[in-house]
Amino acid sequence: MKLSKLREEVLEANLEIVRCGLVLYTFGNASGFDRESGLVAIKPSGVPYAKLTPADMVITDLAGRIVEGSLRPSSDLATHLALYRAFEGIGGVIHTHSRYATAWAQARREIPCFGTTHADYFRGPIPVTEDLRGDEIDSEYELNTGLAIVRRFETLDPREIPGVLVSGHGPFVWGPTPAAAAHTAVVVEELAHMSFVTLAVNPESTAIGNTLRDKHFLRKHGATAYYGQIPDTEPG
Repeated sequence: MKLSKLREEVLEANLEIVRCGLVLYTFGNASGFDRESGLVAIKPSGVPYAKLTPADMVITDLAGRIVEGSLRPSSDLATHLALYRAFEGIGGVIHTHSRYATAWAQARREIPCFGTTHADYFRGPIPVTEDLRGDEIDSEYELNTGLAIVRRFETLDPREIPGVLVSGHGPFVWGPTPAAAAHTAVVVEELAHMSFVTLAVNPESTAIGNTLRDKHFLRKHGATAYYGQIPDTEPG
């Protein structure tokens, strides 16, 4: 069985978004990308999460050709593949229909960076894509969804903004591993909820300033990050 470790990681990412309440029934999918082999592992389409095993994960190449697996891959495979081809360094992609993030996507509104919790993960608002045209929906819909995301990031860094709201659809997020992408998916839903409550408390709320935003983002993710523990590199 190819990529047994990646299969396990992708299964765990799928189960994590269920455990965290981001998925109803089979609404969502997670995948992982092994850059050394150029192969992707992704959840099969429409299979209940409780029944999934590592062996059920479908292995494809970046062109979407099935390399190993007897089940059909997630219907969103082409979207995942477009992101792996376009965004250097990502190794996991997750799509959900989580309640609050999807509500923002349906409202076609980006999620502002109202506070430092948001800034710990995103160096700016969580963007929303443009609506797909009719011909983009009628032909190669999933691929065109991925391309819409890539277009939205023409002036954005996917390492600093690790997620997006697809207009009228829902959130897609990514990370260096499937586990990291799952973590971000949970965070995005929490930020969407916080932002909804923020506007309910004060409809005139505005984003925090760039200095405070960047301080929080860079102390966790910058070249001189100092949040958390430094790995012990000394013997013993």
